[in-house]
Amino acid sequence: MAQTRALTYRDYAALPDDGRRYELHDGELSVTPAPGVRHQDACGRLYAALLSHVDAQGGGRVLIAPVDVILSDTTIVQPDIVYVARDRLERLVERGVEGAPTLAIEALSPSSIRIDRERKMQLYARHGLPFYWIVDPPGRTIEVYALTSGRYDLRARVENDEPLRADPFPELAIRTASLWV
Repeated sequence: MAQTRALTYRDYAALPDDGRRYELHDGELSVTPAPGVRHQDACGRLYAALLSHVDAQGGGRVLIAPVDVILSDTTIVQPDIVYVARDRLERLVERGVEGAPTLAIEALSPSSIRIDRERKMQLYARHGLPFYWIVDPPGRTIEVYALTSGRYDLRARVENDEPLRADPFPELAIRTASLWV
């Protein structure tokens, strides 16, 4: 029985720039198509709200995909939105974020539901990502998770037009209806 070699960052960096979203999950290549319009609208609007808040507070950096989050040499992901708080800014380097940022936000697409809810949630927890949000544009929900003892606890599930108030931005309230175009 032949063993396959785990892919590394070097292999990842050599992949073609063809519009697909490539990631490495524990050395295994994951490929998903470009996201749809509803996904992009929700991400863009959420990014704008977070960027405005963080810029006003002077509290870190907010980045939107594609940006590489290099959790290890064999685990590279591209969350839809990434927040790096001031205490982790040294993790920002030219090639992306080296190590876990403060928050990763994934917006669900038909091709990514299982990856985002299972595989990436496990990877983020294992690599110590403090906060993880899952945005579901068709369902008009946002789930907010916080890492506790190596596992994610669901802290909030915001639906329709409820205001989103969640760590790591407890002083920010986003009217979620503004995200659903």
